[in-house]
Amino acid sequence: MGFWGANTATVDWCETNYEHLHYVCELFNSASSLAMVFAGVLGIALHRRVLELRLLLAFAMVSVVGLGSIAFHATLLFQHQMLDELPMLYLALLMVYILVENRPERRFGIGFPLALFAYAVLSTYLSAFTRGRLQFFLFQASFATLEFFALARVYLIHRRSHDVMARRIFQLGIGAYALAIVLWLSDIQFCSTLNETLPSYGIPNPQFHAWWHFFVSCGFYALLIVIAHDRLKTLGQTPQLRFAAGVIPLVRGSSHREA
Repeated sequence: MGFWGANTATVDWCETNYEHLHYVCELFNSASSLAMVFAGVLGIALHRRVLELRLLLAFAMVSVVGLGSIAFHATLLFQHQMLDELPMLYLALLMVYILVENRPERRFGIGFPLALFAYAVLSTYLSAFTRGRLQFFLFQASFATLEFFALARVYLIHRRSHDVMARRIFQLGIGAYALAIVLWLSDIQFCSTLNETLPSYGIPNPQFHAWWHFFVSCGFYALLIVIAHDRLKTLGQTPQLRFAAGVIPLVRGSSHREA
Protein backbone atom coordinates (compact mmCIF):
# COMPACT_ATOMS: atom_id res chain seq x y z
CA MET A 1 0.00 0.00 0.00
CA GLY A 2 1.43 3.33 -1.06
CA PHE A 3 0.67 6.97 -0.39
CA TRP A 4 -2.58 7.03 -2.42
CA GLY A 5 -4.09 4.00 -0.68
CA ALA A 6 -6.04 1.19 -2.30
CA ASN A 7 -6.45 1.26 -6.07
CA THR A 8 -9.95 2.27 -7.20
CA ALA A 9 -9.27 2.42 -10.97
CA THR A 10 -10.97 -0.18 -13.17
CA VAL A 11 -7.64 -1.24 -14.69
CA ASP A 12 -4.20 -1.87 -13.18
CA TRP A 13 -1.37 -1.96 -15.70
CA CYS A 14 1.55 -4.36 -15.70
CA GLU A 15 4.02 -2.13 -13.88
CA THR A 16 4.44 -3.19 -10.25
CA ASN A 17 2.72 -0.68 -7.99
CA TYR A 18 4.83 1.48 -5.65
CA GLU A 19 7.96 -0.47 -6.57
CA HIS A 20 10.20 2.59 -6.75
CA LEU A 21 8.52 5.45 -4.87
CA HIS A 22 6.04 5.59 -1.99
CA TYR A 23 4.29 8.59 -3.57
CA VAL A 24 4.02 7.32 -7.18
CA CYS A 25 2.11 4.14 -7.92
CA GLU A 26 3.48 3.49 -11.44
CA LEU A 27 6.69 5.43 -11.88
CA PHE A 28 7.56 4.48 -15.47
CA ASN A 29 4.01 4.92 -16.73
CA SER A 30 3.75 8.30 -14.99
CA ALA A 31 7.09 9.63 -16.22
CA SER A 32 6.56 8.44 -19.80
CA SER A 33 3.27 10.35 -19.95
CA LEU A 34 5.37 13.51 -20.11
CA ALA A 35 5.99 12.57 -23.76
CA MET A 36 2.37 13.48 -24.52
CA VAL A 37 2.64 16.75 -22.64
CA PHE A 38 5.81 17.59 -24.57
CA ALA A 39 4.32 16.62 -27.95
CA GLY A 40 1.35 18.92 -27.45
CA VAL A 41 3.40 21.86 -26.20
CA LEU A 42 5.90 21.40 -29.02
CA GLY A 43 3.15 21.38 -31.62
CA ILE A 44 1.73 24.66 -30.31
CA ALA A 45 5.14 26.30 -29.95
CA LEU A 46 6.19 25.45 -33.51
CA HIS A 47 2.87 26.24 -35.20
CA ARG A 48 1.14 28.95 -33.15
CA ARG A 49 1.50 31.45 -36.04
CA VAL A 50 0.72 28.93 -38.77
CA LEU A 51 -2.29 26.78 -37.87
CA GLU A 52 -5.95 27.38 -37.16
CA LEU A 53 -7.45 27.31 -33.70
CA ARG A 54 -8.89 23.82 -34.22
CA LEU A 55 -5.45 22.28 -34.83
CA LEU A 56 -3.79 24.20 -32.03
CA LEU A 57 -6.59 22.97 -29.76
CA ALA A 58 -5.84 19.40 -30.85
CA PHE A 59 -2.19 19.82 -29.82
CA ALA A 60 -3.34 21.35 -26.52
CA MET A 61 -5.62 18.37 -25.88
CA VAL A 62 -2.68 16.01 -26.36
CA SER A 63 -0.97 17.79 -23.47
CA VAL A 64 -4.15 17.60 -21.38
CA VAL A 65 -4.29 13.84 -21.99
CA GLY A 66 -0.66 13.59 -20.88
CA LEU A 67 -1.35 15.46 -17.64
CA GLY A 68 -4.36 13.26 -16.95
CA SER A 69 -2.28 10.17 -17.66
CA ILE A 70 0.31 11.29 -15.13
CA ALA A 71 -2.39 11.73 -12.48
CA PHE A 72 -3.92 8.34 -13.32
CA HIS A 73 -0.75 6.28 -13.31
CA ALA A 74 0.68 8.03 -10.28
CA THR A 75 -2.36 7.17 -8.15
CA LEU A 76 -4.52 4.50 -9.85
CA LEU A 77 -7.57 6.29 -8.44
CA PHE A 78 -10.81 6.15 -10.44
CA GLN A 79 -11.36 9.91 -10.41
CA HIS A 80 -7.88 10.39 -11.87
CA GLN A 81 -8.55 7.64 -14.39
CA MET A 82 -11.35 9.87 -15.69
CA LEU A 83 -8.81 12.70 -16.05
CA ASP A 84 -6.95 10.41 -18.45
CA GLU A 85 -9.75 8.66 -20.33
CA LEU A 86 -12.28 11.46 -20.84
CA PRO A 87 -9.77 13.87 -22.46
CA MET A 88 -8.80 10.99 -24.78
CA LEU A 89 -12.42 10.73 -25.89
CA TYR A 90 -12.73 14.48 -26.35
CA LEU A 91 -9.51 14.60 -28.35
CA ALA A 92 -10.74 11.79 -30.59
CA LEU A 93 -14.04 13.63 -31.15
CA LEU A 94 -12.16 16.81 -32.00
CA MET A 95 -10.09 14.88 -34.55
CA VAL A 96 -13.24 13.46 -36.13
CA TYR A 97 -14.61 16.99 -36.48
CA ILE A 98 -11.35 18.25 -38.02
CA LEU A 99 -11.16 15.37 -40.49
CA VAL A 100 -14.82 15.47 -41.57
CA GLU A 101 -15.28 19.26 -41.69
CA ASN A 102 -12.19 19.58 -43.86
CA ARG A 103 -13.43 21.97 -46.55
CA PRO A 104 -12.89 25.73 -46.63
CA GLU A 105 -16.58 26.17 -45.72
CA ARG A 106 -18.68 24.11 -43.32
CA ARG A 107 -20.58 21.29 -45.02
CA PHE A 108 -22.80 19.89 -42.27
CA GLY A 109 -23.88 22.98 -40.35
CA ILE A 110 -24.58 22.87 -36.63
CA GLY A 111 -25.99 19.34 -36.68
CA PHE A 112 -22.64 17.59 -36.92
CA PRO A 113 -20.94 19.25 -33.92
CA LEU A 114 -24.17 18.74 -31.93
CA ALA A 115 -24.08 15.03 -32.77
CA LEU A 116 -20.46 14.84 -31.63
CA PHE A 117 -21.39 16.69 -28.44
CA ALA A 118 -24.19 14.19 -27.77
CA TYR A 119 -21.72 11.35 -28.32
CA ALA A 120 -19.35 13.02 -25.84
CA VAL A 121 -22.11 13.29 -23.23
CA LEU A 122 -23.12 9.64 -23.66
CA SER A 123 -19.51 8.42 -23.59
CA THR A 124 -18.77 10.52 -20.52
CA TYR A 125 -21.75 9.03 -18.72
CA LEU A 126 -20.86 5.45 -19.64
CA SER A 127 -17.22 5.93 -18.67
CA ALA A 128 -17.84 7.74 -15.40
CA PHE A 129 -20.79 5.77 -14.05
CA THR A 130 -19.83 2.19 -14.77
CA ARG A 131 -17.22 0.11 -13.00
CA GLY A 132 -15.03 -2.95 -13.40
CA ARG A 133 -14.46 -4.73 -16.69
CA LEU A 134 -17.64 -3.22 -18.14
CA GLN A 135 -16.25 0.30 -17.69
CA PHE A 136 -12.94 -0.69 -19.29
CA PHE A 137 -14.71 -2.32 -22.25
CA LEU A 138 -17.14 0.56 -22.83
CA PHE A 139 -14.38 3.15 -22.80
CA GLN A 140 -12.06 1.15 -25.06
CA ALA A 141 -14.88 0.36 -27.53
CA SER A 142 -15.98 4.00 -27.66
CA PHE A 143 -12.47 5.38 -28.02
CA ALA A 144 -11.30 2.73 -30.50
CA THR A 145 -14.28 3.43 -32.79
CA LEU A 146 -13.35 7.10 -32.99
CA GLU A 147 -9.63 6.35 -33.18
CA PHE A 148 -9.78 3.98 -36.13
CA PHE A 149 -12.26 6.17 -37.98
CA ALA A 150 -9.82 9.08 -37.65
CA LEU A 151 -6.87 6.92 -38.71
CA ALA A 152 -8.80 5.78 -41.78
CA ARG A 153 -9.46 9.41 -42.73
CA VAL A 154 -5.77 10.28 -42.36
CA TYR A 155 -4.93 7.29 -44.55
CA LEU A 156 -7.19 8.75 -47.25
CA ILE A 157 -5.24 12.01 -47.01
CA HIS A 158 -2.06 9.99 -47.47
CA ARG A 159 -3.45 8.12 -50.48
CA ARG A 160 -4.33 11.26 -52.43
CA SER A 161 -1.19 13.20 -51.49
CA HIS A 162 1.59 13.58 -54.06
CA ASP A 163 3.92 15.31 -51.62
CA VAL A 164 6.87 13.01 -50.96
CA MET A 165 7.60 14.55 -47.55
CA ALA A 166 3.97 14.29 -46.44
CA ARG A 167 3.88 10.62 -47.40
CA ARG A 168 7.13 10.00 -45.53
CA ILE A 169 5.86 11.69 -42.37
CA PHE A 170 2.62 9.71 -42.60
CA GLN A 171 4.57 6.46 -42.83
CA LEU A 172 6.67 7.41 -39.82
CA GLY A 173 3.59 8.45 -37.87
CA ILE A 174 1.45 5.43 -38.65
CA GLY A 175 4.41 3.13 -38.00
CA ALA A 176 4.97 4.63 -34.55
CA TYR A 177 1.24 4.49 -33.85
CA ALA A 178 0.99 0.83 -34.89
CA LEU A 179 3.99 -0.10 -32.76
CA ALA A 180 2.40 1.72 -29.81
CA ILE A 181 -0.81 -0.30 -30.17
CA VAL A 182 1.15 -3.58 -30.32
CA LEU A 183 3.00 -2.61 -27.13
CA TRP A 184 -0.26 -1.62 -25.40
CA LEU A 185 -1.86 -4.97 -26.24
CA SER A 186 1.28 -6.92 -25.29
CA ASP A 187 1.42 -5.24 -21.88
CA ILE A 188 -2.12 -6.49 -21.21
CA GLN A 189 -1.90 -9.94 -22.75
CA PHE A 190 1.56 -10.99 -21.53
CA CYS A 191 1.70 -9.33 -18.12
CA SER A 192 2.62 -12.49 -16.24
CA THR A 193 5.49 -13.11 -18.65
CA LEU A 194 6.73 -9.51 -18.40
CA ASN A 195 6.33 -9.18 -14.65
CA GLU A 196 7.20 -12.68 -13.43
CA THR A 197 8.84 -14.92 -16.05
CA LEU A 198 11.36 -12.39 -17.37
CA PRO A 199 12.46 -11.20 -13.89
CA SER A 200 12.99 -14.84 -12.87
CA TYR A 201 15.72 -14.92 -15.54
CA GLY A 202 17.19 -11.61 -14.42
CA ILE A 203 15.47 -9.60 -17.18
CA PRO A 204 13.49 -6.61 -15.89
CA ASN A 205 9.98 -5.82 -17.06
CA PRO A 206 10.44 -3.84 -20.32
CA GLN A 207 7.52 -1.55 -19.35
CA PHE A 208 5.60 -1.80 -22.62
CA HIS A 209 2.86 0.56 -21.45
CA ALA A 210 5.43 3.28 -20.82
CA TRP A 211 6.78 2.76 -24.34
CA TRP A 212 3.20 2.98 -25.62
CA HIS A 213 3.07 6.52 -24.22
CA PHE A 214 6.26 7.46 -26.04
CA PHE A 215 5.46 5.96 -29.44
CA VAL A 216 1.81 7.04 -29.49
CA SER A 217 2.99 10.60 -28.76
CA CYS A 218 5.43 10.46 -31.68
CA GLY A 219 2.87 8.89 -33.97
CA PHE A 220 0.06 11.27 -33.13
CA TYR A 221 2.29 14.31 -33.49
CA ALA A 222 3.45 13.18 -36.95
CA LEU A 223 -0.10 12.41 -38.11
CA LEU A 224 -1.28 15.81 -36.88
CA ILE A 225 1.42 17.39 -39.04
CA VAL A 226 0.09 15.48 -42.07
CA ILE A 227 -3.44 16.69 -41.28
CA ALA A 228 -2.21 20.27 -40.82
CA HIS A 229 -0.34 20.18 -44.13
CA ASP A 230 -3.45 18.96 -45.96
CA ARG A 231 -5.62 21.56 -44.21
CA LEU A 232 -3.37 24.44 -45.28
CA LYS A 233 -3.51 23.22 -48.88
CA THR A 234 -7.31 23.05 -48.65
CA LEU A 235 -7.32 26.68 -47.54
CA GLY A 236 -5.40 27.65 -50.67
CA GLN A 237 -1.95 27.99 -49.16
CA THR A 238 1.31 26.41 -50.25
CA PRO A 239 2.62 24.76 -47.09
CA GLN A 240 6.07 23.26 -46.79
CA LEU A 241 7.12 20.32 -44.64
CA ARG A 242 10.54 19.96 -43.13
CA PHE A 243 12.34 18.43 -40.16
CA ALA A 244 13.59 20.68 -37.36
CA ALA A 245 16.92 19.47 -35.98
CA GLY A 246 16.63 16.64 -38.50
CA VAL A 247 14.05 14.70 -36.47
CA ILE A 248 10.99 16.85 -35.62
CA PRO A 249 8.50 17.27 -38.50
CA LEU A 250 6.81 20.64 -38.85
CA VAL A 251 4.77 22.51 -41.42
CA ARG A 252 5.32 26.05 -42.59
CA GLY A 253 2.93 28.32 -44.47
CA SER A 254 1.52 31.82 -44.45
CA SER A 255 -0.05 32.92 -41.15
CA HIS A 256 -3.76 32.05 -41.20
CA ARG A 257 -6.21 31.23 -38.46
CA GLU A 258 -9.89 30.49 -38.29
CA ALA A 259 -11.99 28.41 -35.93
